[in-house]
Amino acid sequence: MDFVIVGYGRVGARTARVLREEGHTVTVVDNNEKKVERATEDGFEAYLGDGGTESVLKQAGVEHVAAVGGLTGDPNTNFAACMLGKEYGCRTVMRISEDYRQEIYERYADDVDEIIYPERLGAAGAKTALLGGNFNAIGDLTDHLRLATVTVPDSAPIVGEHVAAIDLDGDGRIYAHGRRREPMTIPLPGTVVEPGDRLALLTERNALERVQKELLG
Repeated sequence: MDFVIVGYGRVGARTARVLREEGHTVTVVDNNEKKVERATEDGFEAYLGDGGTESVLKQAGVEHVAAVGGLTGDPNTNFAACMLGKEYGCRTVMRISEDYRQEIYERYADDVDEIIYPERLGAAGAKTALLGGNFNAIGDLTDHLRLATVTVPDSAPIVGEHVAAIDLDGDGRIYAHGRRREPMTIPLPGTVVEPGDRLALLTERNALERVQKELLG
């Protein structure tokens, strides 16, 4: 599959490398000349320019790619890139900072396919979203971390709790939540766990079974 990544900072660069390692083709756009040079040195086709501009995205091949990731530190650029990508039938994934208020999240959430917070998801979440998954992948992220999804049974001790209040004692964190048969997304502050919900977990490699037992009983 082919992708356009707008922004070659920490998140964009890692996402691009992970996608390439899995056999996909990635084109990079950035308005910083040094970052474009670095992307080129890393072996990517890269273009200098504003990723929120149609002419630049067309140079990068937006008409022929599967998805566009707006992964810069500027939500306005990211949103513009995603809206242009949507016009060309692309899946759209937008990065915003965890520091932004909920109304900012809600402003963008209805218009893009996925919103990712690098503070919560990092490049692995962005990569999963770009591939069209709803964060229901199970796999190893690094030598020390694991990514997994679980379905909450009726008898789980966390039923009725707010997702944001669930404490995994430093062994990991819940980074996405979905109702039954609905896509998984970043849980909002008021999200309460219900039977049948799905949770995406990021845990220490040796802590996954312990965390699952703690959550599900």
